[in-house]
Amino acid sequence: MKSLCVIGAGYVGLVTGTCFADLGNRVLCLDIDEERIAKLKNGVMPIYEPGLEELVRRNAARGRLSFTTSYREGLAEAEFVFIAVDTPSGLEGEADLRSVRAAARSIAEVMDHPMIIVNKSTVPIGTGDWVADIINRHRHNGVDFSVVSNPEFLREGSAVSDFLNPDRIVLGSLNREAAEKVAQLYLPLRAPIIVTDLRTAEMIKYASNAFLASRISFINEIAAICERLGADVKEVAAGMGYDKRIGPSFLDAGLGFGGSCFPKDVRALAHMAAVHGCHPQLLRAVLEINADQRRSLVQKLRDLLGKLDEQTIGVLGLAFKPNTDDMREAPAVELIHLLQHEGARIKAYDPVAMENARRILTDVVLCQDPYEVAEDADAIVIATEWNEFKHLDLPRIRDAMRRPIMVDGRNIYEPERMAALGFVYRGVGRGYLQPQAIPTVSGRLAGS
Repeated sequence: MKSLCVIGAGYVGLVTGTCFADLGNRVLCLDIDEERIAKLKNGVMPIYEPGLEELVRRNAARGRLSFTTSYREGLAEAEFVFIAVDTPSGLEGEADLRSVRAAARSIAEVMDHPMIIVNKSTVPIGTGDWVADIINRHRHNGVDFSVVSNPEFLREGSAVSDFLNPDRIVLGSLNREAAEKVAQLYLPLRAPIIVTDLRTAEMIKYASNAFLASRISFINEIAAICERLGADVKEVAAGMGYDKRIGPSFLDAGLGFGGSCFPKDVRALAHMAAVHGCHPQLLRAVLEINADQRRSLVQKLRDLLGKLDEQTIGVLGLAFKPNTDDMREAPAVELIHLLQHEGARIKAYDPVAMENARRILTDVVLCQDPYEVAEDADAIVIATEWNEFKHLDLPRIRDAMRRPIMVDGRNIYEPERMAALGFVYRGVGRGYLQPQAIPTVSGRLAGS
């Protein structure tokens, strides 16, 4: 049994610490947020992640997982210290490293025995060297330590499964022995382990996320062309995906990517490239295409309704993706802002993100279910592809609306079926057999 301290009890840190505990290690999760730690000690999860609550409770009950706000307590017996704090975007798109700096200084101030510092946070290339320098400058004795970069590849909504069934483990260090000791922690997972230098490991993370974001923006660009030419992007993506060189993943056209990783990491990589004399045109295009997806959906609504001022728009889905309550950079949030700017009234519902929505959204009517959202709505937007929305009583939805207009930002429905049910339906990049007439309200053309 190894002794680990994981600094940061957010999505990455809590999942990492809990899963390492489930592998038989003794783990202390450390966070300076006293309220968060108090909740965790009482078995209350600060985030929604499928399977996580059960793992936390089980490992805490067995004494393998505990929580603290004290660096001295957290590091007292730690052989490995994982830094898993947030690195949000700064004003110019750069990664904000204040939390990493604070963690490194706090480690240096209390470390009194040799340990391996493992950087799990997504950080700019060169941060591993920088963390080592901070610890060297602020430690009070000559205690030995090493720094290892171990980027995470966890998807919110499937983070526990991703940790326990990884495609690969990436480790980077200037100290091969330290990297191999960290590798020992992962051996039970039987995954390929790549050991390289610090900067290469840090770049693998950014390059991976930027590539995946690029695939999403690419298929959204294709979707825009499909709409103009009458092709169906879902069939196009399926046809592309059968090619072994391409594969089917991350080829779902829609409102674009959001969350705490893709937008932030693409911006950060573009910033790093620019300040070091490169010209990241592709990365900038990826971000611009992503922003265009929200604007394009607003234009669809404007075309269908004639105007958005004083129209009631229902939004189904607020989290940035299914199976999470995370609303950071969620497409729905930006979409709602754009609609409100044009005077629309918004009603919304999400299966798990309602508590976060109450803290983030203003002047939005939060409803108990999709059917309440539909009542007297002039249009409904599908913003997150929750399975719940794929099995709605669509005739009931249609009958509750003032006008049966559905704009499907995630392509979860088929245009032919929606037309047969009497909806005026628009997806993203879908082919249409015939233009549908826009329903009238009280004898007036919609939007007039």
